Amino acid sequence: MSLPTQPYRGARDFYPEDKRVQKYMFSVLRRVVESFGYQEYDAPILEPIDIYIAKTSEEIVNEQTYSFTDRGGRSVTIRPDMTPSVSRMVAGRRQELAYPLRWYSIPNLWRYERPQAGRLREHWQLNVDLFGVSDLPGDHEIILVADSILRTFGAKRDSYEIRINSRLLLNWLMLEYLRLEHSQAVSFMRLIDRSEKISAKEFSSLAESLLTPTQRETDTLQRLVALLKVKRLVELPLVTQQHPAVGELEKLINLLQNSGIANVTFDLSLARGLDYYTNIVFEVFDKHPDNNRSMFGGGRYDGLVAEFGVDPVPTVGFGMGDVTLSNFLKIHKLLPELAPETDAVVILIGDIYETVQKTLANFREEGLRMAVDTTQRRLDSRIKSAAKSGVPYVIFIGHDELTGRRFKLKDLATGNEQELSLERIVAKIAPRHRPNRGVV
Repeated sequence: MSLPTQPYRGARDFYPEDKRVQKYMFSVLRRVVESFGYQEYDAPILEPIDIYIAKTSEEIVNEQTYSFTDRGGRSVTIRPDMTPSVSRMVAGRRQELAYPLRWYSIPNLWRYERPQAGRLREHWQLNVDLFGVSDLPGDHEIILVADSILRTFGAKRDSYEIRINSRLLLNWLMLEYLRLEHSQAVSFMRLIDRSEKISAKEFSSLAESLLTPTQRETDTLQRLVALLKVKRLVELPLVTQQHPAVGELEKLINLLQNSGIANVTFDLSLARGLDYYTNIVFEVFDKHPDNNRSMFGGGRYDGLVAEFGVDPVPTVGFGMGDVTLSNFLKIHKLLPELAPETDAVVILIGDIYETVQKTLANFREEGLRMAVDTTQRRLDSRIKSAAKSGVPYVIFIGHDELTGRRFKLKDLATGNEQELSLERIVAKIAPRHRPNRGVV
């Protein structure tokens, strides 16, 4: 029986052409977040399951984690989310760190869920977190970073929408306006968070099942449905208008618009299902008709660091998955053509492997990235292999070339050949990589 060639379900193989795309994406992410002063960190891929039980949703802990008992009898899980890990790290050095603290990471994460468009069991996710800023400038900065990332990739603001809400406001509406019990409010917020993924009929059925018989006899469900149709802050019930969260949302929207981000809207149905969110939450939606969905989001979680037994640290952040980002870039045609990292293939002619080593070292010292074909295949087969690999140039080196210090350079795209010195070859095909030594 042959072994399977397919990767584990919900995971991906990254062939060189796939890895180039990932490297490009990650390089842009790092460049943008570091321009805002964020520093990169990392943490173990295994964590004690307790840190997820404390504040992550039951669905993630019970149904979506890769959890097991290790040989020491400890209950651990492969991280499904980075937020508990970074909160643990900050708590571990709570008094030593300099605030505001700006950290980011691009970890590998795992969730056991049904693979579907935009969601896999394994993915990478940019996490950007700002610790120590308790007011709106923190929320504004985090959303500004998210917007800047998409803009740096070349996205126009009319291609995506930033939706914001407040968990403080949503909590008040659930508990005070609709008079729900706390456990009901938690269940309703998770249902609201799924509302765009299910039909209106299914939503009503599930919502009704969460109500008590007395609540079903009143207009509780109708009032909830009416709330979820609200698209502007001024459309909220009058009793809600004086809530501090409404004023915060108005100020944040104005701040973003003054920063040129006009594609921001209020969305009361935005809940962000994780239990640790405490106030402002946001999600970024792709507006393309073939990919009309939430891509990523985040919000404020001021209490999570305190779960580790230290004083709380106000925190706001977001996570951006590589799968949804890649889908967005592809569907909007924002991915550039990415050439192989290799500048040229050197084809050796004759028995010169030992004597050519110094010349090869000279090429590399001058910044040329090259692969050396030492096979004894026919010349045309070696040229075809180089072309198939996507490398743009071939350099031929034989005894004559070593003696005369001039080498044949073939452009595989045009078929043109030139005889050039080592320095001219480097200047021609690898100017971005060669050290600043001047061309002889």
